[in-house]
Amino acid sequence: MIQRLQKRYALSEQGAKDLVKGCIACVVQNLSFMAPVSLLYALVRGLMAGGVQGSAAALCAAGCAACAALILLTTYWQYNATYFATYVESGVRRIALAERLRKILLSFFGKKDLADLTSTIMADCTFLEQSFSHFMPELAGAIVSTTLVAIGLFAFDWRMALAALWVLPISFAIVGFSARVQERMNQKAMDARMACADGIQECIEAVQDLKANNAEGAYLAGLEKKIRAVEHRSIVNEFGLAAFVVTASLILKLGIAMVALVGSSLLAQGRLDLLTFFLYLLVVSRLYDPLQSALQNLAAVISTRTNIARMNEILDHPIQQGESRLTNRGCDIVFDRVGFAYADGEQVLKDVSFTARQGQVTALVGPSGGGKTTVSRLAARFWDAGRGKITIGGMDVSKTDPEALLSLFSIVFQDVTLFDNSILENIRIGNKDATDAEVLAAARLANVDEFAEKLPDKWNSNIGENGCALSGGERQRISIARAFLKNAPIILLDEATASLDVENETLIQTALSRLIREKTVLVIAHRMRTVAGADKIVVLAGGRVAEQGAPEELLARDGLYAHMAALQAESQNWALKK
Repeated sequence: MIQRLQKRYALSEQGAKDLVKGCIACVVQNLSFMAPVSLLYALVRGLMAGGVQGSAAALCAAGCAACAALILLTTYWQYNATYFATYVESGVRRIALAERLRKILLSFFGKKDLADLTSTIMADCTFLEQSFSHFMPELAGAIVSTTLVAIGLFAFDWRMALAALWVLPISFAIVGFSARVQERMNQKAMDARMACADGIQECIEAVQDLKANNAEGAYLAGLEKKIRAVEHRSIVNEFGLAAFVVTASLILKLGIAMVALVGSSLLAQGRLDLLTFFLYLLVVSRLYDPLQSALQNLAAVISTRTNIARMNEILDHPIQQGESRLTNRGCDIVFDRVGFAYADGEQVLKDVSFTARQGQVTALVGPSGGGKTTVSRLAARFWDAGRGKITIGGMDVSKTDPEALLSLFSIVFQDVTLFDNSILENIRIGNKDATDAEVLAAARLANVDEFAEKLPDKWNSNIGENGCALSGGERQRISIARAFLKNAPIILLDEATASLDVENETLIQTALSRLIREKTVLVIAHRMRTVAGADKIVVLAGGRVAEQGAPEELLARDGLYAHMAALQAESQNWALKK
């Protein structure tokens, strides 16, 4: 049962156990609320028999105190078993989703955007937190306690029990049959919310371009339509849910009238005593209140299916696994007839074979879309090759744990990601255990000190979200400092100087020259002069290796590399003309 609950509601093992405890606590609490009814019945019976005096009165007073204590204790237990446990599980669930995302293939993120994933981790978890603290335990408690009370009612008088309980299966069936309608409405509402969230995020990220092109008005008009769509879907959801719940609640209320009518008829015929009639009126007046809430809770539990499905999409997605022990001998990178296609079926690489040797610089060049970035990502196992084999020092990367594998790599991307923290801590990302002295040494190798020392707080200066307080070249130097600090045997450089000015490019090229000594270096470049000093060049075009060899060899062949070099030499003489 625990495993089924885990799968059905995207819970941890402890969360599933806590859910069961919460349901039991709600059952016990609901039954404790029936204790005063039993006490009142006994009191009325004593009064009708001649009065309550002496020890009976004392016993009645003790019973009242016991009922109050029982309700207090069960309510305290129910609160702890549902609310506190749920808050803990909510945190566990978010961490579990984040951990799963950490291990999922990067191809998954190509199908999801940031707003969608953020909504799953934050909004969906918050909704389920409310469901597991309010809706589900109370629903289970109402159903189980009502079943137990129903057994007792049938034991007293089956005719009155039928009059009181016939409405229950009909009311719950009405809400239960709304499941498919609710799922469709919830999915449409979720789609509208995601479209709105995407639009808001895109607007914030692209505000500079929107202003530059005078496109703010048109974009905001489209965004307003998305916001109105969310409002419309929310109203439709509320009305759709109310149609089922209100109808079921109205039928539930008929039970009270039926008990009164049937009881009065039996009482008039002398087939029911007054005390039993009184008992049933007391019980149904207490019984239907939690059941009415249970109908609303059932509808709310049904509506969680969409949120749970989104979470399970992450939790059930295949992850990358492998041996955590590195078995490579050296760091030669070998691509052997490698093929790769993205999830949409687009074939990016076809039968790619080459070797990047340790101690040498291997440059990947070629037209845009030729597969250069994909090759570097496959080497670091950001994705897994569809066919063929990639090895590092004879070790198959597809059978190696990604985190263990990445300990061999220092990667400098063209687009640097920095954190809203100090320069020192941003560099320490390369090695979280590094001392301040080691961080500073790596920073100086990457020429970070050239600008860091000029800042008001020097190395402790906060650089803002994604390094917004720094220039492109300064951000890039922090990225290179991370690579120095990590000091891995394999370096991946993804067009690290493509968008820099001459001064910054010179500083960064100087830093890179220090970084790549005695390493296996894989460079992605578009500028031919950037890779003129490479030991080997692999030209990729159309997902295949068009040619490979030393720069001078390729120039002599007068092939694609020579053609690209000639075109770039020609473009250097281009200038604006009036």
